[in-house]
Amino acid sequence: MLRLIAGMSSEINQSVMNGLAEYRYEVFVKKMGWPLSCPEGFEQDEFDRPDTVYAIVLDSDNSVRGCARLLPTTQPYLLSEHFVHLMGGASLPNHPRTWELSRFAITPSKTGTTSATQAWANTVALVRKVLVTALSLGAERLIAVSAVGNERLLKRMGVNVHRIAAPQLIDDKPVIAFWIEIDHQTRSALDIDCPPRTFSN
Repeated sequence: MLRLIAGMSSEINQSVMNGLAEYRYEVFVKKMGWPLSCPEGFEQDEFDRPDTVYAIVLDSDNSVRGCARLLPTTQPYLLSEHFVHLMGGASLPNHPRTWELSRFAITPSKTGTTSATQAWANTVALVRKVLVTALSLGAERLIAVSAVGNERLLKRMGVNVHRIAAPQLIDDKPVIAFWIEIDHQTRSALDIDCPPRTFSN
């Protein structure tokens, strides 16, 4: 059975954080082919800071099977530092109620066969955990830079998503910047009540 946790690195077991870096390398560097500057087998970047918040999916053996990263837009973040051209001339957010979502991924459990129905349920559960965590941080909306497929995935869930500008090719893949509104539509689609501002690990 998969388990979801959230928090800053100081609140998460170090072995889990090491597993997260190894998982991100497997997914984003080896599988997706992102040309990231990182040591072999271990993916972290300048945005993995003490104030960074993570949502992590753990398998029954405590191995990482999914992740997402939340960054405050009041500090440097991935879009502001490396992908500002995806804004299409729109202003970059810099507000305590707007956070950036990045490094989103989920893969099947290693401990058994995962049906398509269960895989979808696991993906929805991770998105819900991300948004509940964002709400606990005071966020009202997220900004994301992602492959076009993740935008379609969120729309399929009923999340209120809208593009900031047209997709652009990065490493021969279409990438976009988009908003995720944590509004009534999104909360209703994912059955989210407004939570208290504390983490739920």
